Amino acid sequence: MSTAILADTVTRAALAPYIQHTLIEVGTTHDRIVAHAEEAARYGFNAAMVPGSWVPEVAQVLRGTDIEVASALDFPSVGVTTSAGKAAEAESLVRAGATQIDIGVQIGWLKSGRYDAFRDDIAGVVRAAGVPIKVMLELPLLTPAERDIAVDLAVEAGAAVLKNASSGAVEVANPESIAYLVARAPQGVTVKASGSIKSFDQAVGLLRAGAVLLGTSAGVAIVTDATDDQTTSY
Repeated sequence: MSTAILADTVTRAALAPYIQHTLIEVGTTHDRIVAHAEEAARYGFNAAMVPGSWVPEVAQVLRGTDIEVASALDFPSVGVTTSAGKAAEAESLVRAGATQIDIGVQIGWLKSGRYDAFRDDIAGVVRAAGVPIKVMLELPLLTPAERDIAVDLAVEAGAAVLKNASSGAVEVANPESIAYLVARAPQGVTVKASGSIKSFDQAVGLLRAGAVLLGTSAGVAIVTDATDDQTTSY
């Protein structure tokens, strides 16, 4: 996985390997999904992030490339899936071709003091999937003490990557949240920034704060200097 950008000068093309090219729009068609996967390969993005129902098609398009096939579960309504259901879906996604999975967490359990259950919910997915699991921590919904606990439990559960939030509806990705996660995470656990990442400058700022992945649907615009008012961010 890439390391954080530290160079003083960064080109747009240099950002591509950090971007998880995301398409989660309702009603997305087969042709659009195929085009999305092809874009990921064309621009050299880190991954094509798509709904689980489209993972087999994307895996087929990206076979033979270095582009990851990523998907998310217990999302966009985070924390509503049972632990057993989440683990089973993770296993199913990997069989279908997913090589990375982002998961929602049980924020209500954390706030209720059910720490073992919170940790075991994540650990069950880690065991079932056998691929890197990225944990959406929804930092703005947590107190400072809860943030620390959530990070520590996610790491204990085997999370490979920590995320500040599931989407821009929860938090616009910012250097402060990313720097917090980078400082709290132990060696070997990395950080993904997510939430309304729409510009080149914003992307560079997040990478310089320590993120090694950026989840965004505006990846093409970011690396080509194009503009698209219709983009939504993950």
